Amino acid sequence: MNRLEAKSTLPENYEGLKKQANRTSNWRERLDAVEELGHWKNKKVIDILMRLMNQDPVYKVQEAAYRQLKKFGEDVELPPRKTGNLVKDVTKIMLRIKKSLPEGHSYEEFKTKLQKMRLDVYDTYEGDKGADFDKWLENMWALLTKK
Repeated sequence: MNRLEAKSTLPENYEGLKKQANRTSNWRERLDAVEELGHWKNKKVIDILMRLMNQDPVYKVQEAAYRQLKKFGEDVELPPRKTGNLVKDVTKIMLRIKKSLPEGHSYEEFKTKLQKMRLDVYDTYEGDKGADFDKWLENMWALLTKK
């Protein structure tokens, strides 16, 4: 055991936590899974945390996984924050959604349809942008309106 006295067995709800950590349409659930998994120092848990630290599209989740791995004594480095588009072809995705709406639709209608059609995209950017999400999304919508 390390100095944290983390449990080396797997939690009873491991399979549920594993699914939660893989849920692409909800960054908050992934973050909660990271926090819960951080109580169990185990190879399987470390593998999940490594994947989230290196590949999660939401930086808050990457940071949380990094903190848990450091707490376990793992030799890891926090990946740099991604710049540019977090989701491949995000502009094309949003343009397709915009074109599916009637002429003269509102920003709120666009936002709602994006959330319904591409919750993964919505969730990724909402998690990444935080309080600036609405401003960013409205700017994206306005740029698409000009095209």
